[in-house]
Amino acid sequence: MLTRAEFHVLLAVLEGPRHGYGIMQDVDALTAGELRLGPGTMYTAIARLERAGLLEECEADGDRRRCYGVTRTGNIAARKEAERLSAMVRAARQRGLAV
Repeated sequence: MLTRAEFHVLLAVLEGPRHGYGIMQDVDALTAGELRLGPGTMYTAIARLERAGLLEECEADGDRRRCYGVTRTGNIAARKEAERLSAMVRAARQRGLAV
């Protein structure tokens, strides 16, 4: 199971490699500002995802910023997490908690 921050970091890099600031911007956009990752939270999540083999550092861009991309294993993990969350929403709907 992924943390909320880890899942959103993976979602951000699913479209292609991103540097840290780009990941923060994507997460902000994906959540309509509900989740704003600070540098500490984001880089801690990135480090955990790298150790788990779900993210990998890719070639730095022209500004020499570190760039991260999702691995095949990371793509699978993101898909499984999305399915887990969907199942939770279905259960909440059955109990009248969500529409």
